[in-house]
Amino acid sequence: MLVESEHLNAPPSADTERADIVRAVIEEIRPNLQRDGGDCQLLEINGNKIMVRLTGACVFCKLASATLEGIQARMVERLGEFVRVIPVAGGAKAQPLKIGH
Repeated sequence: MLVESEHLNAPPSADTERADIVRAVIEEIRPNLQRDGGDCQLLEINGNKIMVRLTGACVFCKLASATLEGIQARMVERLGEFVRVIPVAGGAKAQPLKIGH
């Protein structure tokens, strides 16, 4: 059963495990995006919100929303809980990943 969860009292090891799963999902989809000149960067994990930045060809692609929905569906499947993938606009400069509650 999928449950929306903010993980307010999750132990640090659970946060690390969740972050590893999220990173793995992003890394799985990146080659497909890169093949078409795009990319996806993980910016922040804050509870059930996962902020990503689409770059390159993905920025102006008409199918970007479908791409984000697919990423979200795969994360929900792998994590076993509801998460929201939120696109963040901005330059392609990578920033440190933040993991919050």
